[in-house]
Amino acid sequence: MSFLTDDKLVIIGAGGMIGSNMAQTAAMMRLTPNICLYDPYLPGLEGVAEEIRHCGFQGLNMTFTDNFEEALKGAKYIVSSGGAPRKDGMTREDLLKGNSEIAADLGEHIKRLCPDVKHVVIIFNPADITGLVTMLHAGIDPRRVTTLAALDSTRLQSELAKHFGVAQSEVTGARTFGGHGEQMAVFASNAKVAGKPLKDYMGTDKLTKEQWEEIRTKTTKGGANIIKLRGRSSFQSPAYCSIEMIAAAMGGAEFPWPAGTFVNNDKFQNIMMAMDTKIGKDGIVTYNMPEGTPEEMAELEASYKHLVDLRNQVIEMGVIPAVEDWGTINKHFAK
Repeated sequence: MSFLTDDKLVIIGAGGMIGSNMAQTAAMMRLTPNICLYDPYLPGLEGVAEEIRHCGFQGLNMTFTDNFEEALKGAKYIVSSGGAPRKDGMTREDLLKGNSEIAADLGEHIKRLCPDVKHVVIIFNPADITGLVTMLHAGIDPRRVTTLAALDSTRLQSELAKHFGVAQSEVTGARTFGGHGEQMAVFASNAKVAGKPLKDYMGTDKLTKEQWEEIRTKTTKGGANIIKLRGRSSFQSPAYCSIEMIAAAMGGAEFPWPAGTFVNNDKFQNIMMAMDTKIGKDGIVTYNMPEGTPEEMAELEASYKHLVDLRNQVIEMGVIPAVEDWGTINKHFAK
């Protein structure tokens, strides 16, 4: 059985629940034999590595280390869940300062140890901001960094499928864009249920206004609901989706969901946010602007403004320089 590539894939935070699930998923998907697991907590990390060995994956040469430099040296692909997790009652934004500082440190290590990295996936919250901070400090092409935003869309798809009593795969075109947070923009205008446009159901007894609002709320608060149900933040879904993302960059199947990507156009400037993306097999991300109703586009604008506020807070903290000075730490922004 062959692998997609022999390039080194590093999973950061591999001793945790998300990271350990990422490690197993990457091995099961046979992305590369060269997987390195990193976590500062060595006993837990070694336990994960032992369990992966006990799976008996053929041809796998998995290594593990609590030495950050050893882990990142020569890495071509990186997936990081290495931030503080969200707890009950917390929003993603509550993690802003601490996790932004972690992201800055990760970026500096990438710049020094693996500047030719092909793709980086950041999933620790608030992911739009931590991804932006990582990319800037790493000094790499902004198109080589994505953040996890797919969960918002898969949660919308899931809620619609449960409501209509159909298989989840029969709900298509359900998407959220903008920020990965409760201020996300929920797009329903292009969604279909078993081939029929969702808009045809709206305002009828099959999907009343109140029912739609409940679905929207369950979507935007899906992560918080997992915490209440399981007593901890999501780990299976972010692990799987993030490995699907890195797999696309490594030459695997196309990633079918929105991803957070760097955006700088005439409408949204210098921000990381979920768009209609394509993660290329060369590790480069391209995107299209979402198309929706005036109400949906207004939501997207509001989500963007929320992200700009978070970005500016990080600038005020001194974690990243002012936008006009980004070229001082990343040559891709040099004027």
